[in-house]
Amino acid sequence: MKPKSAKRIGLAIVGAGRVGLMRGEIAARFPAVDWIGIAEIDPARGKLVGEKLNADFVTTDYRELLKRSEVTAALISTVSHLHAEPTLAALENPNKISLLIEKPIANELAQSEKVLRAIEQAGVDALIGYTQRFRRRWLTAKEKVAGGALGDITTVTSRAFLNRLVALNNYKRQEDPAPNSPMVISGTHALDIVMWMMAAKTPVEIYARSVDKALSPICMGTDATAGIISFSDGTIYNSVVSWALPVSWPGAVYGLEVGVIGTEGVMTIDDTHRDFVLAANSAQGMGYVSDGSRLVDFVGSTPAGDMALGALRGPLAEETQQWLMRLSMGLPTVHATAAEGHHRLMLGKAYDLSARPKAPIQLPITPADEARARIKPEVFDFIHLF
Repeated sequence: MKPKSAKRIGLAIVGAGRVGLMRGEIAARFPAVDWIGIAEIDPARGKLVGEKLNADFVTTDYRELLKRSEVTAALISTVSHLHAEPTLAALENPNKISLLIEKPIANELAQSEKVLRAIEQAGVDALIGYTQRFRRRWLTAKEKVAGGALGDITTVTSRAFLNRLVALNNYKRQEDPAPNSPMVISGTHALDIVMWMMAAKTPVEIYARSVDKALSPICMGTDATAGIISFSDGTIYNSVVSWALPVSWPGAVYGLEVGVIGTEGVMTIDDTHRDFVLAANSAQGMGYVSDGSRLVDFVGSTPAGDMALGALRGPLAEETQQWLMRLSMGLPTVHATAAEGHHRLMLGKAYDLSARPKAPIQLPITPADEARARIKPEVFDFIHLF
């Protein structure tokens, strides 16, 4: 069998922060990547990352970068609420460049829907960075469910716990705390894993509650959200996510447990990282937000993975490498599509909308539903959603 010839990749990195640098370092070592350009609003940071990656072009203007003829693919890795505009700009490149967009596509449903429609009209290959799909345990869980090992799925549960450093880091980036809910920003990883396994089923109703006792005095934030999604065939999914755990909690970022029950079997997955504990007399800088008071860590709880022996090891590295293989060799991957990314945002928003009046709402919700709740929350009529 004749081996395929690899296509060249000219990579544009929009946003040279932590994730942009990590993915960029992986791309810089990938043989098919022969050109790298960086757009970073902070000139000093752009210069630093450009030198690390031996970039061919560095600018503070993402539009200048995305219109260049060398670009065949773009990584959108700005802060979470600024993904939409660079994505739309990338779609203007006549080369129909492929995209990897960090989640979410946008923080508001209307904007996410606008971007999704533009992606579909442009006909480009656009994927969303749901990195946890690339952990071996979730790949295996997906395989078992899809292969019928559990029979027909009847009940799913998930529990996500996050160190509050994650919440505080997200809340400080925006003046309005409302879009940065625990479900939309962090619980969405658990939501994607479960909905990926349940791809054959249709969610029709959600009933959720939230609590805001710990973070509200600090940053007007929400501590936790819990809810039940009902599917058209009677299947139920019970989930809870809290990103208000104390700074001293050993999980640097994320800990997840999932249980899946079917008519013919049951499957439980522990992704809390309690199997690898590190305690030291000085802080080890675990997680993407370090704190000198944290002396104990569940190693591996940072979703991207861990630096080891000079390189990033773990799901973000695997995800990035597979994306580059997809681009250069046309190989299939398990990345989330833009449509799936928009769907997960819609579900996350539905949790928040249901929690406000403490009432069940019908799925899917629309941008108009979100806008109505935002403009007149005290008189928002949820009856039409029942």
